[in-house]
Amino acid sequence: MTSGKLELHGITKSYGSRRVLDDVSFDVAPGRLTGFVGGNGAGKTTTMRIVLGLLSSDSGTVTLDGTAVTGDDRRNFGYMPEERGLYPKMKVLEQIVYLARLHGFSKTDAAARATAILTDLGLGERLNDTIESLSLGNQQRAQIAAALVHDPKVLILDEPFSGLDPLAVDVVASTLQATAAQGASILFSSHQLDVVERLCDDLVILAGGTIRAAGSRDGLRAQHAGSRYELVSAGDAGWLRTEPGVTVVDFEGGYALFDTDGAETAQRVLRTAVAHGDVASFAPKHPSLAQIFKEVIQ
Repeated sequence: MTSGKLELHGITKSYGSRRVLDDVSFDVAPGRLTGFVGGNGAGKTTTMRIVLGLLSSDSGTVTLDGTAVTGDDRRNFGYMPEERGLYPKMKVLEQIVYLARLHGFSKTDAAARATAILTDLGLGERLNDTIESLSLGNQQRAQIAAALVHDPKVLILDEPFSGLDPLAVDVVASTLQATAAQGASILFSSHQLDVVERLCDDLVILAGGTIRAAGSRDGLRAQHAGSRYELVSAGDAGWLRTEPGVTVVDFEGGYALFDTDGAETAQRVLRTAVAHGDVASFAPKHPSLAQIFKEVIQ
């Protein structure tokens, strides 16, 4: 299977009278990391399981490059569930080699690939340890290796950073970025919005089973920037406090963060700032992912 764009079109799912997904549509592009965020019960795991064929939707389609996803396609998907599913008494390398063999790799190739991936994920010295003897964070790394070992072109990860310390997050993030750079389409969910913001190229926000926002990370930040600006100048920016149409949010010396009542006011402020002295920077202040998340789910 070659890399392709994974697309969800109008996915709905109900349990009895409770609709858990309502017209969910978004895509996961090759070579890009798509962050999938939402509160508990938003429908993220249900969506992922439908993509993987573990659940059926009531309506809607899942396609790969415009063609309905088949069982053969899904055998080449990589999946890491939120709950750990490795054999606790198997040795780490033995477990990952076994999974590679299930995907048709020769014994030699499976061993080479499993060793390389586990080493990349920082488990090179734990290859002969049993899964159950690993820390929870290292078990998480082994679970990610299991999802990656067969070189999937579509990778779906449910909370891959759960239980990882900051150094381990960096290691896993680097591995996922390298996988995306090779052309894989990657969808990952996480409650750690700072990690999602740093890592994702694209973003899908789900709440109450509906898509509240979707698009590129930078595009969504620009879209939700509103009328907040940041000014850094050589002189004192205290004059901003008396400018009509300006509300100062934060201020210190030549630095000011402020809201305006429109683009014309912002341009007037810039002209005034230039007249007052050297302007190092003047730009819209883009919100963080956490701020966008709060805004769109309310």
